[in-house]
Amino acid sequence: MATDGTVGTTRVDRWVWAVRLFRTRSLAAAACRAGHVRVNGDRAKPAGHVKVGDEVRVRVGGTERIVVVARVVERRVGATVAVDCLVDRTPPPPPREERPAVPVRDRGAGRPTKRERREIERLRGH
Repeated sequence: MATDGTVGTTRVDRWVWAVRLFRTRSLAAAACRAGHVRVNGDRAKPAGHVKVGDEVRVRVGGTERIVVVARVVERRVGATVAVDCLVDRTPPPPPREERPAVPVRDRGAGRPTKRERREIERLRGH
């Protein structure tokens, strides 16, 4: 291991935690076990390895982040250093006007009326 904390390969769960894609290592391992982390297109087990040049896809909160390993680190690094450890290839989110409008109801307002249910169905495309 080099003095700056870099190595040739490391565990998938450890790397995605170290570059701040997950808040804790246990969350990173759980995401790997659930199939939310892919390395070079294959489902990654927590103990799988990553090396420089590998493409890592992480699904968090309904969005998928696509990153390429630029530097392998085993210990958690600061946000400014984490940016240097990966190349972010995530496509930009769609513009706001392209997203369908979601009707907003006050919490506890009860069941939607028949008119509101028809509007909701129309928005969903049914």
